[in-house]
Amino acid sequence: GIHLPIGISFYTFQTMSYTVDVYRGDARAQRNILNFGTFVTLFPQLVAGPIIKYKDLGEQIDRREYRADRFASGVQIFTVGMSKKLLLANNVGQLWDVCQATAIPDLTVAGAWLGVLAYTFQIYFDFSGYSDMAIGLGRIFGFKFPENFRYPYESKSITEFWRRWHITLSTWFKEYLYIPLGGNRKGMARQILNLLIVWTLTGFWHGAGWNFVMWGLYYFLFLVLEKLFMLKVLDKLPAFVRHIYALFIIVIGWVIFACDDTSVLLPYLGSMFGANGLTGGLDLYLLTTRAALLVILCIASTQLPKRLAAFVGRKLCLGEESAFCIKAAATILLLALCMMFLVVDSYNPFLYFRF
Repeated sequence: GIHLPIGISFYTFQTMSYTVDVYRGDARAQRNILNFGTFVTLFPQLVAGPIIKYKDLGEQIDRREYRADRFASGVQIFTVGMSKKLLLANNVGQLWDVCQATAIPDLTVAGAWLGVLAYTFQIYFDFSGYSDMAIGLGRIFGFKFPENFRYPYESKSITEFWRRWHITLSTWFKEYLYIPLGGNRKGMARQILNLLIVWTLTGFWHGAGWNFVMWGLYYFLFLVLEKLFMLKVLDKLPAFVRHIYALFIIVIGWVIFACDDTSVLLPYLGSMFGANGLTGGLDLYLLTTRAALLVILCIASTQLPKRLAAFVGRKLCLGEESAFCIKAAATILLLALCMMFLVVDSYNPFLYFRF
């Protein structure tokens, strides 16, 4: 019931980054209070990231270059991000809401897995969509923000997943906590302790709930296991097996993350593994009516669309002007679709604002 300032976790981290970067000599002290305020409360990324380190943005605040091509690129990135949020995350989020509202005794294997897969896609497209919107807005105003997501569901290990998911958060904890604690320079026992501290705080950063702490410790366990021996084992396995392993761990992790009420966690996991039967009529209805959406989500979470567009461009031998016109037309089309969804659909949850 405590009301917190909007974006408190992000601008707290950014202010700490300024203090540490200046102390280390990685950046010059900012003498202009307005420029400092701009860094701390930079509105494009204030609410949902990415988390910006002062040494990466300080010079840009003092001196920026405005160019038409960067403005156009920013509009395109922003529109893609908004499309992820409105066209993909919101639609699959309604499926998660239906499955989540189902009483646990009525939740079958198919229904439970369908629900957590919907949440897996929703949280990715919601958060990466907002990150893209922030990066696009930043570029419009002359800023270059760091990449925050790099197709994380293509990962083949949990170590790789955390190099692709919420990259700026992982980098912040690494540079300002893990390495100062000693990192991996003081033996395996100390490294494991450092990881325990980092991942406990990573979970707690997302919210003051036991499910978030459990989620952080869950990933700590698998990261330690991979460092000790699992990565060597995984390297000997076929790529698709490693991919299935990583996705399974990630999906189970999202169950922990999503269950604010920890008393629901074990029953939900039980439903996923057969406690209430395999399937029911509602599951089949939801699956058949959302099958096309799920296929689109699977494809959109990979590099396949990007590679396909590059392949078509090479085959058609498109010049820069033709490619720009096609991108502009696609941007206008996506923007129109987003406006239509905003007008006709009142369902628009802001999933990641509280983390």
